[in-house]
Amino acid sequence: MGKATPRSKCLVAAQLLARISAADDNGYCTCVSCGVTDHYKNMQGGHFIAKGDSSFWSLEPENIHPQCPGCNVFGMRFGSASQQYTLHMVDTYGRDYVDSMIATKKSIKKMYKSDYVDFLAETNKLIKHHRQRIGEI
Repeated sequence: MGKATPRSKCLVAAQLLARISAADDNGYCTCVSCGVTDHYKNMQGGHFIAKGDSSFWSLEPENIHPQCPGCNVFGMRFGSASQQYTLHMVDTYGRDYVDSMIATKKSIKKMYKSDYVDFLAETNKLIKHHRQRIGEI
């Protein structure tokens, strides 16, 4: 596998932030699709609008939430996880916002290397805060 790109490093960090920021003080978070609760390290940062489908939404925190591996990997494509995720999004952000997300998913968001560097620095600062909050550091 080749060297990680700035975008891929940011995606990993954004997904980690989504999980750890949703975790309670013991490090546990709940899958937005099926409701299972597990440690954030065992969960994934699932995208409501798939990261490969949207440069505009791929790094936005409103688009990334904790999902168990089963829901994130197979459930979004073959099961009912996407429907449950949609209900979570509507309950959390409102129908108008979710409709706007869907309508703008093909919009282009051009990011330069410096944008990724800044995003990663800010995201890592937030991750550190949450690691301290749950007692990991």
